[in-house]
Amino acid sequence: MESLSEFLPLALILSVGVFVQSAAGFAAGLLIVPSLLWCGYSIPEAQTALLVATIPQNAWGVWKFRDCLTPKQIAWPGLGRLVFLPLGVWALQNLESVSITTLRQIVGGFVLAATLATIYFRPVPRARLHPGWAFLAFPLSGFFQGVVGMGGPAMVFWVQAHDWDTRQIRGFLFGMYLISLAPALTVLYLFFGDRIIGPGVAAAALTPWLIVVTNLGLRFGTRLGRQRLRVLTLGLLLMLGVSGLASPWLR
Repeated sequence: MESLSEFLPLALILSVGVFVQSAAGFAAGLLIVPSLLWCGYSIPEAQTALLVATIPQNAWGVWKFRDCLTPKQIAWPGLGRLVFLPLGVWALQNLESVSITTLRQIVGGFVLAATLATIYFRPVPRARLHPGWAFLAFPLSGFFQGVVGMGGPAMVFWVQAHDWDTRQIRGFLFGMYLISLAPALTVLYLFFGDRIIGPGVAAAALTPWLIVVTNLGLRFGTRLGRQRLRVLTLGLLLMLGVSGLASPWLR
């Protein structure tokens, strides 16, 4: 960060993303990455800021729901996600040759597709799923995490298809996010070098404030109600997705 004018938009976007994630339980990446693209950041820089900003939230979530987690439960899904993450980052490196307008369209299209899937895809919860769904969901999650910084939707659909309670779902997702943070940051640095350090350091400097935002989001989500907050969040995501696709005609 070279100036306050660069730091403040980053701080605002990370705060909104972490707040919504805490209150609604999803959408941090879907909000943060496209918003930072509109502010002039590249996808690797936006990813790095997102990953660093969510470290406290994920660490707290794993600790809070540790009674619902076992190493066996997250080991194989986590491995499937991590194996495909470098492939996604490699694809991202190749995408950097295209214009920023095209990148906004790609990210906008992903956000729009993920949002529509969240609205219309309602799996019937069951005790067990065929292993093939895990072999599909977690590699896809790792790949999309690498290429656009948004690997959550595939995992969320998978856990929603289980008859787990809220604590099990949140504990599993927090665990999956947490174990991928260090590998994801390492791979991003290997591919993109020092250019990701600035956004990462800026996000780390915001850690005390983002802890406060996390607590505020949890309280707000309880008061407003998750269903109403979900509707507001999905509406915002639809707007971001459409604006990304329409970026050639927007200034």
